[in-house]
Amino acid sequence: MTPPRPAPPLAGRRRSAVAPTVLALGAVSLITDVSSEMVTAVLPLYLVAGLGLTPLGFGLLDGIYNGFSALVRLVGGHLADRGGGRHKWVAGAGYALSAACKPLLLVAQTLTPIGLILAADRTGKGLRTAPRDALISLSSTPENRGRAFGVHRALDTAGALLGPLVAFLILRATVDGYDAVFTVSFCVAVVGLLVLVLFVPGGAGTKDGTGRPTGTDADADADMGRAGEPGAEAPALPALPAPAPRPTLRAALALLHRPELRRITVCALLLGLATVSDSFVFLLLQRRLGVPDRWFALLPLGTAAAFLLLAVPLGRLADRAGRWRVFLGGHGALLLAYALLLSSWQGTAAACAVLLLHGGFYAATDGVLMAAASDSVPRELRSSGLALVQTGQALARFACSLGFGAAWTAWGDRTALTASAVLLALCAVFALCLRPIRPTTPSEGLV
Repeated sequence: MTPPRPAPPLAGRRRSAVAPTVLALGAVSLITDVSSEMVTAVLPLYLVAGLGLTPLGFGLLDGIYNGFSALVRLVGGHLADRGGGRHKWVAGAGYALSAACKPLLLVAQTLTPIGLILAADRTGKGLRTAPRDALISLSSTPENRGRAFGVHRALDTAGALLGPLVAFLILRATVDGYDAVFTVSFCVAVVGLLVLVLFVPGGAGTKDGTGRPTGTDADADADMGRAGEPGAEAPALPALPAPAPRPTLRAALALLHRPELRRITVCALLLGLATVSDSFVFLLLQRRLGVPDRWFALLPLGTAAAFLLLAVPLGRLADRAGRWRVFLGGHGALLLAYALLLSSWQGTAAACAVLLLHGGFYAATDGVLMAAASDSVPRELRSSGLALVQTGQALARFACSLGFGAAWTAWGDRTALTASAVLLALCAVFALCLRPIRPTTPSEGLV
């Protein structure tokens, strides 16, 4: 007697499941973000109020903190692609380097050593980001890639939510609060590195949400399995695939010849030029509302909470309605946040609205951009292709931090923010006209 075949609805549910690799990477990011956001939450106040840096000096350091990783992202992506199974270990090297920088902040007191430490920390972030996102992409199917990135970003943001809270509690409970924050941050970073080593698969056999290897080979295996079922016809032999591109730096840069990826990269770069860094947004909120220094570390909690709540829903919306639409909508939310900061609206409600929009911006853009770019990059160069997009965006945000800090020093915070808002509106209109042109299915979600 022929055994019954599995019900299609159940199979569909299996195919939509988030892969264990994504969940393991999410746990690593959660723990690591607790560590990094502890430092990020107190760093603006530590540098400006504690060490007496000007807004221009802080803008320089903030630009280094957010943009220096652009110089090594391509290297990290290339190293991960070259080995075929090195994504985990290249990412691990980046996590280890960032962890080693945390205790060095205990001894740095001037601009130059702090800048060097932040540069090394961002080098670690640059090494790990593209390989980590490539693992997420390769572990997911095109139909649920936005959801997979949304789940990872939600876990990542849970760490960003806990980090400032831990820093706040440490500052209130200790005398030498900053030193204690940096020490605890290092210990937490080591735990995250151990979770990566022990629980994230390290080989090329990354599996998607169905528990099968990803890629065209997995699809062929599935077809062969169906051919063995009773009553199933033997599938036609597929045409020989085109030779896979070698994972060289030249091949990675040649990806920009693809119109879809080139347009995505250009749009991410232009919009990054008008994206004011988180630290400046929080400093602007503190000045407008007169937030006491001891409460400053809690401001990132609002952004992180909104990001956490919206990351998965907006990731699923991007899979269904179109990733590019959601991505541009996120920048619309950021533009509205700028408008509220420039308005005369005061009080706690104004701060909550700005932080909600700020978190919504990240939920609609961070993982969604990587999911959109993944559709235009071959799996053999997935890490390098994502690094190209990330590099353009990071360089643009580095330039924005320098420009915004200089404009604030020269003309004041209001004028600097007004210029950024106008530039963001112009870049958003341009990106709307330059959106990716490839006809896509809803599952590909670029348009």
